[in-house]
Amino acid sequence: MRIDFSPSRRSTIGAEWELALVDRRSGELSSMAERVLEAVRPDGAAEHPKIKQELLLNTIEVVSGVCTTVAEVKADLAESLDVVHKVIDPLGVEVFSAGSHPFSNWYRQKVTDKERYAKLIERTQWWGRQMLIYGVHVHVGLDHRDKVLPVLDALLNYAPHLQALSASSPYWGAEDTGYASNRALMFQQLPTAGLPFQFREWAELERYVSDMFTTGVIDHFSEIRWDIRPAPHFGTVEMRVCDSVPTLEEVGAIAALTQCLVESFSARLDHGEQLATLPPWHVQENKWRAARYGTDAIIILDATGHERLVTDDITDLLEKLEPVARRLDCVSELRDVETILQYGPSYRRQRAVAKQHNGSLKAVVASIVAEMRDGIARS
Repeated sequence: MRIDFSPSRRSTIGAEWELALVDRRSGELSSMAERVLEAVRPDGAAEHPKIKQELLLNTIEVVSGVCTTVAEVKADLAESLDVVHKVIDPLGVEVFSAGSHPFSNWYRQKVTDKERYAKLIERTQWWGRQMLIYGVHVHVGLDHRDKVLPVLDALLNYAPHLQALSASSPYWGAEDTGYASNRALMFQQLPTAGLPFQFREWAELERYVSDMFTTGVIDHFSEIRWDIRPAPHFGTVEMRVCDSVPTLEEVGAIAALTQCLVESFSARLDHGEQLATLPPWHVQENKWRAARYGTDAIIILDATGHERLVTDDITDLLEKLEPVARRLDCVSELRDVETILQYGPSYRRQRAVAKQHNGSLKAVVASIVAEMRDGIARS
């Protein structure tokens, strides 16, 4: 099967932000998506171009256009959020953004009435019905197909960094799972989800996709739900590692780090360099460590087994990427990674709120809703 890759202008960027709807009083998930999507739909249009439907009726997704800078991405997402708030504010509904909801039960959630979602649930059954999870996806443009797989493999080295920074799903079914990102391990239970294969040649990817079609595993390329994947139609590599996060500031930080990494890899490939990769077993172990320990994870750096605290590696990485950030005009957004390190990723902030409120997970939801509106509290 031939897979055509449509090259993009190098290092252009876009983002997709999955958001939950919650009842303002109870903090429970609210299946109001259809009503919200109908209200925001422009006259004569089938849907809003940047506010989209998702698997569950408690979920919407806001997407940016193709942007040059992270600042443009943030402005685009903020504009869509304003549109959503104008609809939900009178309804007693709030926007909630984290990798999972702390206490709402998965079996009470309604699935969107679409054939592709019904097919997913029919095939995946119990695991599919449990996908009460939310993520942030970042697309970065690549100007040549031959860059896609080397960049994807190189990004896997930094998947634990991105996962630790965005980790925001410590609770599941009103219990503390002990994980920073329970979402990371939940999502990989779906067929074709989880870590990507590390193909060396484009033809290997084409053979894989052909086999998936032939055996009925997928009907469309988008049903390959890897943590990092090529998006041939858009001409991008898509980073899907991250939990959804409560603030636009965090979305921008994650987007900037992703954009800078991809631009750095792209430039190095232009200069004839070979990008470093990790053995698949180290990649798998790093994913588990980041999901379990978040910013306390000790990650594996290379094939010889050298290890380091992920936050120390992030600090050095930010310094290395600053010249790239200057070229991409995202220095401010990249520095917001330091804000996450200073105040803690969302999983830490959630646990701190629960501790302050005698274990109240309703207080945790309220804190996430407040961060959605006002940003991370600097206290």
